[in-house]
Amino acid sequence: MSDADPVNLLHQISRRAGSMSPALRGVAEVILADPEAAQSMSITELAGRAGVADSTVSRFIRDLHLDGYNQLRLGIAQAIYSRRADVGTDSEWVYEGILKDDPQGVVIEKVLHGSIDALVRSAERIDPETVSAIVDRVHDATSLYFVAMGSSSTVAESAVLRFTRAGKSCIFFRDQSAQAFGAATLRPTDLLFAISDSGDSTPVLAAVEIARVHGVHIVALTSVLQSALAGMADTVMLTSGAMASSDVYGESVTAKWGQLLAIDVLYANYATRYFSEAEEHLRESYLSAIKPTRSQRG
Repeated sequence: MSDADPVNLLHQISRRAGSMSPALRGVAEVILADPEAAQSMSITELAGRAGVADSTVSRFIRDLHLDGYNQLRLGIAQAIYSRRADVGTDSEWVYEGILKDDPQGVVIEKVLHGSIDALVRSAERIDPETVSAIVDRVHDATSLYFVAMGSSSTVAESAVLRFTRAGKSCIFFRDQSAQAFGAATLRPTDLLFAISDSGDSTPVLAAVEIARVHGVHIVALTSVLQSALAGMADTVMLTSGAMASSDVYGESVTAKWGQLLAIDVLYANYATRYFSEAEEHLRESYLSAIKPTRSQRG
């Protein structure tokens, strides 16, 4: 392996899968779905499981800058071995790695480290080439349309505030019906961001399906490459999901750190690449909308 630590091979595959061709993405999905099984397969078995030819797996290996199939298997095995041991079982977990008998100090530490881990793992999954392509689409789009539900709505609202300040026309409705109605008004010159950690939120998928009919480019922010959303999207930006969570406590919160990081990465890249255009809007919005709200001291 020429440009990567083999311990992080699964992270690299996960990060780059969103920008791969459908055939290569199929190989990535098989590996990520069950790394333990994949590392014991022959090249023909892996190709068969992915529904592609052996030559496609070879192309996948070259795309990762690996020296051969044995190095792919070794990298997967080392990545599996490097994983941290699980803390308890899913049935013992109350919320994202927190056990019901954990003292308050331990809960604080687990929430802190879970959040840091989510940011680090999301950064590892974000592919610079994918970011670059999305940033150019943001610039060229007539408007940015966001669909999300639950706590992902907070991420969509953050994106709207940031890109609106930079001069882009942005739309987001918290109401799920309004999201679907709005998707029907979009045109091919618009850009839709679908935000769903699981990638299986049915209201989000419904809005995406409507937008696709109108020829809109779909950018998915999700942690699950094998999800329905990733399969429907034109571009996938992968984030990290939760380590574990219970049905009682519902949605993952640490997963939102990854989504917020992805939005911040896109915004920062947009603001720097198109600085001359964004600066004017940022300055005007500050002078007209932000500065008047600040108390004048002295």
